[in-house]
Amino acid sequence: MGLESALPHDSVLTTNLNRVVNWARRSSVWPMPFATACCGIELMATACSRFDLARFGAEVMRFSPRQADLMIVAGRVSVKTLPVLQRVYEQMAEPKWVISMGACASTGGVFDTYAVVQGIDQFLPVDVYVPGCPPRPEMLIEGIMAIQRIIDADNIPRDPTGKRLSLNIALTPNYEPRSQPRPITIGAT
Repeated sequence: MGLESALPHDSVLTTNLNRVVNWARRSSVWPMPFATACCGIELMATACSRFDLARFGAEVMRFSPRQADLMIVAGRVSVKTLPVLQRVYEQMAEPKWVISMGACASTGGVFDTYAVVQGIDQFLPVDVYVPGCPPRPEMLIEGIMAIQRIIDADNIPRDPTGKRLSLNIALTPNYEPRSQPRPITIGAT
């Protein structure tokens, strides 16, 4: 049926405990969505059957920070909601990771105002930046796979005080956008 049928009955399998723990962590990443705008719709689409986030063990969206280990910040963050975002991040169990999804969460996007945070990396340690406005679900899946590679490598850098540092991984788009705007024809030709 699986690996059990390939092994003899009296066999011994040896490995490092770190590898087994990292395999379990990467196979069961539970995201905590913090979606405030159009990127949230793309985040929801990632969990549908067309894109199937369940392949990566990340289909269990947790809305309790004590049960999540991956925060996905999707969309713009206002100055008023920033303390809530920081409190939710602090309540998450270690080890924890952060994905900044979309231009608004990463840089403020087109909202260059006093009320919108111009990049959450000033307040949270962001591990993976997913570009786009809004990014496609495939890009978010690529970001989650990048988090899985980070977990496999088990390299969680810390500063001298023990606070976790951000990894600052930026993904490159894996598609070629069509030229805009599309030509418009009026009447029959």
